[in-house]
Amino acid sequence: MVTLYQLEGCPYCELVADRLDELGVDYDSVWVEGLHSKRNEVKRISGQRQVPVIVDDEYGVTMAESERIVDYLEQTYA
Repeated sequence: MVTLYQLEGCPYCELVADRLDELGVDYDSVWVEGLHSKRNEVKRISGQRQVPVIVDDEYGVTMAESERIVDYLEQTYA
């Protein structure tokens, strides 16, 4: 299962979500708070408060930064 932590209106988050959709990867979305200081769940998961973040349980991967995530998705699921 893939989980995407994202913020509404975030173009980087949308880029990752679009790629997940294009690749046909099932995923859950977790919508996070707009204020960085309130993104405690994201910090607990990834060690930082920036989004997007994906957690891929099947491969044991937790990753931030949209370009890295898209590269990972293409290498893993394309």
